[in-house]
Amino acid sequence: MDTNGEYMRLAELAEKYGIDPLHLPAHIAIIMDGNGRWAQARKRPRLFGHKAGADSVEEIVSICCQLGIPALTLYAFSSENWKRPKAEVSGLMSILQKYLRAELPKMQKNNIRLHCIGDIERLPSAVRDTLLQVMGETAKNTGMILSLALSYGGRDEICRAIKKISAECVAGDLEETDITPDLLSDYLDTAILPEPDLLIRTGGESRLSNFLLWQLSYAELYFTDIMWPEFRTEQLATAIASFQERERRFGKIGAQLNKNK
Repeated sequence: MDTNGEYMRLAELAEKYGIDPLHLPAHIAIIMDGNGRWAQARKRPRLFGHKAGADSVEEIVSICCQLGIPALTLYAFSSENWKRPKAEVSGLMSILQKYLRAELPKMQKNNIRLHCIGDIERLPSAVRDTLLQVMGETAKNTGMILSLALSYGGRDEICRAIKKISAECVAGDLEETDITPDLLSDYLDTAILPEPDLLIRTGGESRLSNFLLWQLSYAELYFTDIMWPEFRTEQLATAIASFQERERRFGKIGAQLNKNK
């Protein structure tokens, strides 16, 4: 890796967009919304928008890696998305598999570890096999953790965690008094990740859509009308700059935070 080049790139971004390189989010989560509507506005099939959205994924993953963001989580396919037309679901699975195959060399080169959250047993076997292969081949990488939320729903995740905890209580391995928020977090799909500092949702909607319901308790929320295929480096930098302007109090008051500085 060209360390000097990476530092120069970060310095350029910081200067251009007003980003403080010492105050970056440790974990960015993104709801990538608007692919289909973007395509329909151009009188193209929805899958055209999903393919264009894959280009945005590639750029955002690359820039987050360059910035040194420790964790990036992308809401790629929700548990509710299975209700979409079969042709669209099949197309999305094909795009996902091609993305994984194409990006593996880049993940290895950039020391990115691929992680997945969600019920991957529901994925087509060929897609699941490719996903597990890429996860396995990048498991020892120590750079940014790229998490794909696939067949994911926040409520389902919490239910699965509760079932695991209940089973351990029945087995006598846990007591009721052992159950704390921290313990529950350890049973979630995101146990290896820090809680998100910044949630970005593209596409003009202002809701969580069953995404990381537990983990987003204290995240800063950033909503934009920009559709995902048009969300690139400049838009990400703008979102990070907005994050850096906010005072994160975590239940305290501003005076307490200023006193500790």
